[in-house]
Amino acid sequence: MIIDRNLSNYIVYCEESILEALKKISKNDGRIVFSVDERGVLNGVMTNGDFRRWIAGNPNFDVTRPIGPIQNKAYKWAFVDDAPETIVGRMGSHTCLPLLDRHQHLVAVARRDAMAEIKIGNHAITPSGRVFTIAEIGINHNGQIALAKEMIDRAADAGADCAKFQMRNLDTLFRKAASNDRVSEDLGAQYTLSLLEKFKLTPDEMFEAFDHCKIRGIIPLCTPWDLESLAALEQYGMDAYKVASADLTNHDLLTAMAKTGKALICSTGMSMEAEIVEAVDLLRTHAARFVLLHCNSTYPAPFKDVNLRYMERLREIGSCPVGYSGHERGWSVVLAAVGMGAKVIEKHFTLDREMEGSDHKISLLPDEFRQMVEGIRQVEAAIGTAAERKMTQGELMNRNTLAKSLVINRDLPQGEVITEAMIDVKSPGRGVQPNRRGDLIGKTARRAFRAGDFFFASDIEENGVVARNYTFKREWGIPIRYHDFQRMMKKSNPDFLEFHFSFKDLDEEIAPFFPEPLDYNLVVHSPDLFHGDHLLNLCTEDKEYRRRSIAELQRVLDITRSLKQYFPKATDRTIVIASLGGFSKNAPLSEPEIRRQYEIVAESLSQLNRDGIELLPQTLPPFPWYFGGQLFANLFVRAEDTAAFCRENNFGLCFDICHSKLTANYEKTSFRNFCEKLGPYTRHLHVADASGVDGEGLQIGEGDMDFPAIVEVLDRLAPKASFIPEIWQGHKNDGEGFWIAAERLEGLF
Repeated sequence: MIIDRNLSNYIVYCEESILEALKKISKNDGRIVFSVDERGVLNGVMTNGDFRRWIAGNPNFDVTRPIGPIQNKAYKWAFVDDAPETIVGRMGSHTCLPLLDRHQHLVAVARRDAMAEIKIGNHAITPSGRVFTIAEIGINHNGQIALAKEMIDRAADAGADCAKFQMRNLDTLFRKAASNDRVSEDLGAQYTLSLLEKFKLTPDEMFEAFDHCKIRGIIPLCTPWDLESLAALEQYGMDAYKVASADLTNHDLLTAMAKTGKALICSTGMSMEAEIVEAVDLLRTHAARFVLLHCNSTYPAPFKDVNLRYMERLREIGSCPVGYSGHERGWSVVLAAVGMGAKVIEKHFTLDREMEGSDHKISLLPDEFRQMVEGIRQVEAAIGTAAERKMTQGELMNRNTLAKSLVINRDLPQGEVITEAMIDVKSPGRGVQPNRRGDLIGKTARRAFRAGDFFFASDIEENGVVARNYTFKREWGIPIRYHDFQRMMKKSNPDFLEFHFSFKDLDEEIAPFFPEPLDYNLVVHSPDLFHGDHLLNLCTEDKEYRRRSIAELQRVLDITRSLKQYFPKATDRTIVIASLGGFSKNAPLSEPEIRRQYEIVAESLSQLNRDGIELLPQTLPPFPWYFGGQLFANLFVRAEDTAAFCRENNFGLCFDICHSKLTANYEKTSFRNFCEKLGPYTRHLHVADASGVDGEGLQIGEGDMDFPAIVEVLDRLAPKASFIPEIWQGHKNDGEGFWIAAERLEGLF
């Protein structure tokens, strides 16, 4: 149980409508609201259940009516200053209990389940949430407010969620703070007191630093070392507090901090287990929300003394989130702590380890802190879940290339029985896997086979699809290659053929593939990869690499012009689609780097002969798959800068809605808004479903895409844009994946 004094999502006024009450109910975990009068006196309670029961008895309900008729006045409550065990007893099986002062004003809510989330500023510390990273500036500002602000800036740039400071009232904190009394203290205390006096910020300077944190978008946090400092921080309005290891046994200060009702992050260094248990009991008595940080309070801490496994014991003792406050050199131990479940990480931060003061020596420099945060985010992503093992998109791609398949070793007419002797195991893995051999034996062939053909799932299962003619509102086509287009185009009624070239296709003699002109429009998709592992990149600073990329893309444009002779319908709008580059290997590019690469790509495109061709950059996912693994895409990823490039350089766009949906998922933004921004520049569409941040090319209906909402925007902003269903491996079994997609898209597109 905790006591929540933030009532904004719990309170409605008696005269407010049922609809407003329902909105509030949806915003809090307890699914409950408390009705108060204009003086804040509790009047009644309304839950989801109360609303449902009211609807059952009022079929002609009106949610604009005041809440009064619905609210339950026979509610349980307790006084806010009742003992915790009394509050828990009154709560019974309920998740929330209103807490009143002696004048019946609602002043807090007791919540049973709130330990699942500890909110600090805009960051929620939860078992499945992202790690909260604290840059412990402490007194490393060396008493200079300008240096403190610079450190905040550098911590924010390094990816810290929080910058933490320390506040002390030296006159009340130390037994002998006056200079003439210090000589009798131990050397360590003399040195520490001397540093603290020399390097302190005034309270106003400290508050100025906190305000600067908010300007930079990171959370200010502070450790009060005494009651006077806590009072000053309360007056400022801190969101939460850090309890120093040295004060875990200081029950007067710990009690005062708990009574603020703010979340507490408690370091446990320098404490025996019995003292930690005692502190936890005290915090529970006051219904505090807290995190326990494992810590070894030596500077630097020897690796042999860190003992990360003790975090497991802390989790048992506190029944709370745990974290790690590290004083060892480097940050490799931090990554291990995150792997073991730490949800808060604190490391000392400095701009120069040679500055005066003991904390500087064990602090991370800004670039080291940045690398640590990047490592934390990578470990978080890698931890995953214990859910059933499934293949990732990258594994599926590599399995298709590296694994083996079942193939038929002879010609077989439709209607004949498949026998074991007809089945061989061969690479690559485009067909059904060898472990399904038994499912094939004895099956009647649903199609005619030629020796060497792959077996596919549709040869085993009953839900196959037969291609037919389709009706769409806009021009549509199918992705094809030289070797399969003659067969594929006869199965349906596409308006155009979209040739997806490999770099080897560019070396082919064209004429033999086109014995006669074709009654289709023409679209070409440039290869991304060329001879010698050359990934097309018109944005790179490497002039020689960029020169080759321009030449390779020019070759694609020239071949497209040659192809047009076989496509009488082809016009000056003949489209060539290309991914123009801007990839990075280890991390996304910075904003200045992205802006520079857009300038380079515009210059590169100006060098191409595009006569008779409409060259369309393709939108890209945040994590594209190349060479069997992932890269970071930086250009034509985000909606805003993609639209800006098209607008400023007079380019249309191939809007790959699958790629861009992955970007919207990654950015946690509305994909409908994404479509609104790119719709005006869209000339051509690649259509597939998508899931997560890198699940691309999925079959329609098997991902996260809200197709009706997307189509509404595209019909309004890009009604003439053509499209293809670009399902990953859709070409297998004579385009089976494309035909399934066409069945599901008919009536939408």
